[in-house]
Amino acid sequence: MRQLILDLLPEERPSFENFVVGSNGEALTGLASWLAPANREPLFFLCGEAGAGKSHLLQASASVYTDARVDPDLSGMSPFAPNDSAYAVDNVEALSASGQISLFNLINRLRASDGRLVAAASVPPRQLALREDLRTRLGSSLVYRLQPLSDAEKLAALGEQARARGLTLPADALAYLFLRAPRDMRSLSTLLMAIDRYSLEHKRPVTLSLLREVLQAPLQL
Repeated sequence: MRQLILDLLPEERPSFENFVVGSNGEALTGLASWLAPANREPLFFLCGEAGAGKSHLLQASASVYTDARVDPDLSGMSPFAPNDSAYAVDNVEALSASGQISLFNLINRLRASDGRLVAAASVPPRQLALREDLRTRLGSSLVYRLQPLSDAEKLAALGEQARARGLTLPADALAYLFLRAPRDMRSLSTLLMAIDRYSLEHKRPVTLSLLREVLQAPLQL
């Protein structure tokens, strides 16, 4: 039932403001500087393991976002973006042969028109199993590696999000949630929304008993 809760709850739109920085301050500052109107570097690349925040930052940065795991051919990517906006291609290691050609052509077009592209993968550009010409293009990007949050950073971030909602989470409840929920911040944050809603609708404080109901009971949200 927990997965149903995660699937049905609306997610907060990714932004720089709700990104949990952890030890990634340098990457976040670099990306913000790259997005500044005065910047003329066309390419920015984020690498790091799953859950480090790559997709969050790409969606926060770009007007035209495509996940290559969902659209490996990039067939759904709009050829036109608003002025001063950026394209984003996530999980570029999942690109098909035709998708790699499409991305290479897009990069050439953006370089000629002062456009921008931010891309992401699990490894740096030069380690990707892609066409050599595309790998070379991506290798010319500004490259930053995102570090995953430590457990302590996740707990601190979850506690801060709870306080921002006016939600009182006892220490034992927070520890229980952290041990039994998915460990990525996206899922933890979404579950916190479910707990908040359930607590308000049932007019009950957050306790271990309430958490068990949210995580195990049929959907009543």
